[in-house]
Amino acid sequence: MGEEIKVTCLHDRHVGLGAQMSPFAGYDMPIQYRGIAEEHNAVRNAVGVFDVSHMGEVRVKGPDAERFVNHIFVNDVTGAPAGQIFYGMMCYENGGTVDDLLVYKVSDNEFFLVINAANIDKDVEWIMRNAEGFDVEIENESPYYGEVAVQGPGAEEAVERILGLPVRDIPFYNFVTLRVDDEDIIVSRTGYTGEDGFEIYGSHEFTQRVWDKLMEGGVEPCGLGCRDTLRFEVGLPLYGDELSADITPLEASLSMFVKLDKPEFIGREALARQKAEGVSRRIVGLELEGNAIPRHGYPVEVDGRQVGEITTGYRSISTGRSVAMAMIDKPYDKLGTEVEVRIRRKTFPAKVVKKRFYDKNYKK
Repeated sequence: MGEEIKVTCLHDRHVGLGAQMSPFAGYDMPIQYRGIAEEHNAVRNAVGVFDVSHMGEVRVKGPDAERFVNHIFVNDVTGAPAGQIFYGMMCYENGGTVDDLLVYKVSDNEFFLVINAANIDKDVEWIMRNAEGFDVEIENESPYYGEVAVQGPGAEEAVERILGLPVRDIPFYNFVTLRVDDEDIIVSRTGYTGEDGFEIYGSHEFTQRVWDKLMEGGVEPCGLGCRDTLRFEVGLPLYGDELSADITPLEASLSMFVKLDKPEFIGREALARQKAEGVSRRIVGLELEGNAIPRHGYPVEVDGRQVGEITTGYRSISTGRSVAMAMIDKPYDKLGTEVEVRIRRKTFPAKVVKKRFYDKNYKK
């Protein structure tokens, strides 16, 4: 018997809307409602809402909270103002990635970590195991929180008008805690779509009310299908594709989030060594000629020899081009390098390009 599939607090809403449901990260999740292209374009051009209640939340509190978060996290949270959010990774000693995550600084003694749904149990166990010797309390709050993400150029207006939440003054990569309906909710402004947007965290009942109001207000419900096409177009990684226990942040071309000048963190020595020696492979963008669509796992070849493989590939909805992110061996990772992508028995010419296929439109 397989593990029982979990559902989010909005599951009956998705089914009621006729969403195409499919297992993702152990949850029965909506892949699409009206269609991936329609939902993708709603987020690029107007506003859409995602159920992301499957994500995990871990609270770290105590006198050593900042020191501990810096110990398990490759980015540097030292001395940050309350309300700031950091993106980065937790790494194993060998530099491989435990998970990528967002760290919310509540106060000097309290941090809120948002982790990937597929990794909740593994991450919580790893965080707990590495907390020995630190004066911190760690609470897995994933079962409590529901979360929706309202994304797109119309997100600010929709959240203020439909939900009555004051969000226009929240800077990018910041959050606020608001008291609404007798509970503390968290509203952040990050976005995994390349567009402006907000994440709203609250109890399951609060999340259901938020969803219902957004539906009544005419906001497009969006599934995980377009969440993937949106994040991919702006070069954002997905754990399991561009990051994994076998892929370091440097190999994923995410070195800007790794602060090697910090005195110590788990994986620092391995990553410092990798930086000094140079990586032997890394994630790059590819553009294919013609209409062939590259998919995860397809080989990338030069002169009939495999030099890499596709991690994510699509016909980009916003640009109409066949593009992919791929893990490519050096020296074939340089911009402009010509390679071939094997799709079943045929190969298709491609070249290395920047992995941001579409420009981000975040709130400045």
